[in-house]
Amino acid sequence: MEAGNIEVKETVPASRKLGMDDARDILSKSSRLVVAKGKKIDEFKGGSAASDDAVAAMLGPTGNLRAPTLKVGKTVLVGFNEASYAEIFG
Repeated sequence: MEAGNIEVKETVPASRKLGMDDARDILSKSSRLVVAKGKKIDEFKGGSAASDDAVAAMLGPTGNLRAPTLKVGKTVLVGFNEASYAEIFG
């Protein structure tokens, strides 16, 4: 993050498990969700229009929030995809 002059406001250690309720809370405060699973990219609306499918896409097989998860402005990025990061971070 330092290479792109990006300020990290909060880091959550992996030992603190974030589940479905946490994912729903994060998404409710966002307007857009971008989920990367390999080369596949899915986009969802956040806020009050957030669907159960969007919340489920944020979770891994154990029911915990997938990593990495970043919140940039009103956009939440889950998983890693270089093109998505380039779009968000310019």
